[in-house]
Amino acid sequence: MPSVRTPIPGVVYPSAADTARYDALGLFDTLTMPEAWEQMAARHPDRVAVTDPDGSWTLGELDALSTRLGGALLGLGLRPLDRAIFQIANSRELVLSLLGCLKAGVIPVCTLTAHRALEIGYLAQHSGARAHFICTDEAKFDAAGFAEDMRQVAPGLDDVIVARGPTGNRPGFHGLQALIETTDLATARERLAGVERDPAQVAVFQLSGGTSGVPKIIPRFHNEYLWQIRSAGAFHGLDHRTVSFSAAPMMHNAPIVCYWGSTLWAGGEVVCMPVPTPEVMADLIRARRPTLMAVPGPLMYRLLSADLLEVGDLRAALQIAAGNARPLAEKLGAPTVTLYGMTEGIICYSAAGDGLDILSDTVGRPIDQHTDIRIQDPETGEPLPDGVIGEMVFRGPSSTRGYYDAEERNREAFTADGYVKSGDLMSIRHIGGVLHLTFDGRVKDVVSRGGEKINCSEVERALLGHPQIAAVLCVPMPDPLYGERMCAFVVPVPGTTAPDLRETGAFLENLGMAKFKWPERIETVADFPLTGSGKPSKPLLKERIARILREERAPAASDALA
Repeated sequence: MPSVRTPIPGVVYPSAADTARYDALGLFDTLTMPEAWEQMAARHPDRVAVTDPDGSWTLGELDALSTRLGGALLGLGLRPLDRAIFQIANSRELVLSLLGCLKAGVIPVCTLTAHRALEIGYLAQHSGARAHFICTDEAKFDAAGFAEDMRQVAPGLDDVIVARGPTGNRPGFHGLQALIETTDLATARERLAGVERDPAQVAVFQLSGGTSGVPKIIPRFHNEYLWQIRSAGAFHGLDHRTVSFSAAPMMHNAPIVCYWGSTLWAGGEVVCMPVPTPEVMADLIRARRPTLMAVPGPLMYRLLSADLLEVGDLRAALQIAAGNARPLAEKLGAPTVTLYGMTEGIICYSAAGDGLDILSDTVGRPIDQHTDIRIQDPETGEPLPDGVIGEMVFRGPSSTRGYYDAEERNREAFTADGYVKSGDLMSIRHIGGVLHLTFDGRVKDVVSRGGEKINCSEVERALLGHPQIAAVLCVPMPDPLYGERMCAFVVPVPGTTAPDLRETGAFLENLGMAKFKWPERIETVADFPLTGSGKPSKPLLKERIARILREERAPAASDALA
């Protein structure tokens, strides 16, 4: 397997030694991701590939549409290795757009529909993006106006492709379907024939969890990404009979690798939900009968308590839970597995049939036997023995070698011998002779809100610009629905009062910060508790808010018993 033929400046590629080692092991395919999928589509064109409430496309239909879209993108003037910001709701159009870009060699930048000016402006400029994929059918957000604003922030964004909804006849805006109709299949194939097919090249620009402020860009390469996607599918035996459904944003790394991507590249059916309402979700689940599902437990319980679904509707599906899978397994009586992963290149699962101790006490085991895992002292880097809690670091075929164009961050994020620092406190347990990992907290200062990692220092820096805030520290507070939410402890400017949630939300919205990052509780304090060395103590603040919440719940519990 040769090294990359046309290196992209700022991308850290695997070393020649790594390339040779993986080649000797026979791990990677010699095909790019779209070529591998095209082979599947050619063999089984009549199977259903993707479904949403508006209909379905077969593999053959999706292959033809994505080929025409790829040709149309090149016809617009986009070129292989150009970047495109993806802000598309979960839908058939998202899958079509991704495949069209992969075929054209255009690199998707995997942002979220919830991202706003702070994130999109930075990522568009940093990546040098030339296109912006959006949806304009969301009533609560003016995506078209936002895209216009981003073209002013990042002048290279020449083209806006509207995957769903009207274009409004804006210059430079192109409807997805209209764009496809400009290019027939023969013309598209002729254009795409000139695209360099290099399995060692970047396939997508994924994003870090944002634990160091605005998300960092992580290059994922065709060969290793395809390897990890297939490994995730093989771990659970996914094939053409698999029907997968997840409510998570589909451009996230975990859904691509673990839910729908592993299904799509196995020839199965992907079920999408553009409008995430409980009623639509229940209708889709009943209609398509998924065999692989990843829906947060609290949302699942609401569907059941509202009588939108019955337990019998769910027991046929393998349920994937990020975190503690035991409650979901006990509630549904369905096969349930836990998932842990990082976009930087590690995936751990438990397996169907694992005991409840594994589901509750571990985050599973690596799906890739070639991933090296080490637990080390977070301060000294010294290796720690099994069973001792420390920072988990890893290195393997799919692990990143460096963030895109981020030399300073790369010096911090890796060990001297090339292991990725996870920032997670873990320990190794051997169960039945197999390495499993426990999750014991985070080295990094983040709030994990329903799987979304929010960097506390980023929010703190933003809030310090508020005229009524003299000092602020943000910490996670326990929450039964999301696991954690953010609480901001605020010292107000003398002579003023601390802003309330409405005011802080309006302030952060004006800055362009995504809503899921906003604090969801404000506690006013005169000062912060201090450590023995005289520094503000976040652990003491975490204890304080946890105690406050317990005290608030106690009267409610007493009333319920009365």
